[in-house]
Amino acid sequence: MPAELPEAISSRPRRPAEFREALAQTQRFTQSRIERILGIVVGSGSAIIGVQALFGALGGPVGDPVWGTALLVLVLGSELLMVVALFIGRGVRAFAGLFAVVFPVAVLLWPLAAGDTTTVDEQPWLWFLVNIGTVAAAFSMPLAGQIVWAFLIPILYSAVRLSLLGITGAVLVDVALDTIFAIILASVLIVVGWVMRSLAARTDEGREGAVRSYAQAAAADAVEKERVAVAALMHDSVLAALIAAERADTPRERALAVSMAREALTRLANVDHEAGEGPDAPIAPAEIAAELATHTRRVHAAAAVTTEISPDAEPVPGRVVRALLLATAQAVTNSVEHAGAAGLRVAFRADAEGIDIRVIDEGPGFEADRVAEDRLGIRASIIARVAAVAGTATVDSDASGTTIGIVWRGRS
Repeated sequence: MPAELPEAISSRPRRPAEFREALAQTQRFTQSRIERILGIVVGSGSAIIGVQALFGALGGPVGDPVWGTALLVLVLGSELLMVVALFIGRGVRAFAGLFAVVFPVAVLLWPLAAGDTTTVDEQPWLWFLVNIGTVAAAFSMPLAGQIVWAFLIPILYSAVRLSLLGITGAVLVDVALDTIFAIILASVLIVVGWVMRSLAARTDEGREGAVRSYAQAAAADAVEKERVAVAALMHDSVLAALIAAERADTPRERALAVSMAREALTRLANVDHEAGEGPDAPIAPAEIAAELATHTRRVHAAAAVTTEISPDAEPVPGRVVRALLLATAQAVTNSVEHAGAAGLRVAFRADAEGIDIRVIDEGPGFEADRVAEDRLGIRASIIARVAAVAGTATVDSDASGTTIGIVWRGRS
C-alpha cells in the first residue's frame, strides 16, 4: 500500500545560530572565571603586602634617600598598576609582566639605596615583595618562566643581601633559610595556580564537547525533521493531486484536481518557510472529526467515516491535529492507490486519553517489512509524521486487508 515515490529531495545540515553562540561562550568560560577569581585574590593580597612594604620602607633605616625613594616609587608604582589591572581584569599580562621585570632590577639596584644600613636582624622592605614578583610571573609568563622566576628572585635577593652583610656562618644560615622559605612558597603558589587553570581548561573542554555533541544531535534532528516534512509534503500534496487528476472524470472532479494541484505548488514554493506546524491553538474533538471527514472524502468521496467522541474528550494542540489529519489522508491515499479503496473506512475516536484513528480497507494487503527504503508513503508521511508529535502509528496488513492505526495520547 505504500506510495511509489523515491526520495528525491535531500536536506543539508544546518547548525542553529544559538548553538554556535553557545559553543563560543563555552570555550573559555571556566578559565575566564578562574582567572577572574585568581586576579581578585592575588590583587587583594598584593595590595595588603604592598601597604606593609610601604610602612616598612617609611619606618626602616634610611640609606641613600634619592635611590631609596626612586626604588620605592618604581617598585610600588608598578605593583599598584598590577593590582589595579588584576581588580579590573584588563591589562593583567602587561602590568604583571612589568612588575615581574621591575622587581629583580630593583633588587640588583638595592645596594645603591641601602648603603651601610643593612643588618642581619632586620629585613629590608623589598623582602615583603619577593613572592609578589613570583606571582606576577604566574600572570605574565608560561609555566617554564614561572618556575625560573620562582628560583631566580629568591636567589637574587639572597645574593644581594649576602653581598651587603658579608659571608659568615650565621649570616649564611639565616639567608639560606629565607631563600628556601621563599622558593617553597613560590612553588606552592605556582602549583596552585597551575592546578586550578588545568582543571578549568579540562572543564571547558568537557563543556565544549558536550555542546558540540548536542549541537550535532540537534542539527541531525533538524535535518531528519526537514527530510520527513519534505517527503511527506511530496506524498501528501503532489501525489494526492496527481491521483485526483488521473481519476477526474467530471467537471467537479477536474476542478478539485486543479485546486489540489494549485495548493501543492504553493506549498512546494514555500517549503523553506513552512514549519509544518502553524498555530498551536487547541482544537475541539468535534472540529477534528469534521476536518477528518473533509480530508478523507476529498481523497475518496465514498469512504465511510465513523466518529465516536467521549464527553470527557479534551481539545488537542493544533500542530498535533494537523499531523494526525495529514497522516490519515496519506493512509487513505495509499488505500485508494494500492487497494482500490476496497471496503475503505475511517474510524475516529476521541476520549480523555487522546485520539485514536483507524484507516481500514479490504484490499490484498502487503508485507510491511519488505517495503523498499526509498518508498516513503508510510515511513515518512505516516509513521515519522505521527512520531514527530509524540504519537504512534502501526501497520497491520495481511491477505484480508490492511489496518493503519494512528494514536496520540495527551496524558501519560
